[in-house]
Amino acid sequence: MFEVSTRRPNALSSAATILELIYHNVVRSIRSQHRNAVVAILLNMLQAVMFVAAFYAMFSLLGMRSAALRGDFLIYLMSGVFLYMTHTKALGAVAGAEGPSSPMMQHAPMNTMISIASSALGCLYVQSLSLFVILFIYHVSWNPVVIEQPIQAYSMLLLAWATGCALGLVLLAIKPWFPSFVGIFQTVYQRANMIASGKMFVANTLPGFMLAMFDWNPLFHCIDQARGFAFINYVPRHTSWEYAAWVGIVLLMVGLMGEFYTRKHVSLSWNARR
Repeated sequence: MFEVSTRRPNALSSAATILELIYHNVVRSIRSQHRNAVVAILLNMLQAVMFVAAFYAMFSLLGMRSAALRGDFLIYLMSGVFLYMTHTKALGAVAGAEGPSSPMMQHAPMNTMISIASSALGCLYVQSLSLFVILFIYHVSWNPVVIEQPIQAYSMLLLAWATGCALGLVLLAIKPWFPSFVGIFQTVYQRANMIASGKMFVANTLPGFMLAMFDWNPLFHCIDQARGFAFINYVPRHTSWEYAAWVGIVLLMVGLMGEFYTRKHVSLSWNARR
């Protein structure tokens, strides 16, 4: 007599549910840095400002400002610092996302893809907002900000973010199997990119034997291409944004396959170790 009718959700309602879950998890991921979201964003802005100030002081003390591009020197520094921070923070956010064994995964319809997407979008939101606020303050307080092709320059930041997310997904997939290796690799990669990212120099000034030491890095290509879009008098000759895009796509495919395999077998592997 009493019968509960069940209706299968359609594609639109399912998409709305997923977007709502991603939104709430983005807010949660931002507040995980500090319980006040505004303070979390301000702390990220302070870190970016300290990076720029440190490199500005280093270039000034070593007399290396003349080796930079003709144009606004702080824009030259910001183009490297912001892409480096976005790439490394995206890698850390995705690699540190909640996996299949997290208690949050016990609450349907939560799943690992929503957790990964939320961590990645939360990182992009914080980095983009920090970038725009710092550029606005610099524009109204010191010098007018002139970027030759702003949309293309910002797309390089998006590409740096995407490659960081793709590499972070690969690390997330192998983290349950080799947690110590992932932690060591992540630390070494972030430290190595302090130099290997090329944020302190431009590719056109490097000799051939030194260029071969950096052109494997997709972040190196993103930063050099971003400076080509930001400055009218710089044309990158040794880098390509297509290379970074293809590396990101390959890493994304490998990461998705690895995450799917890990999600299916992670409990078995932990039981086998006990």
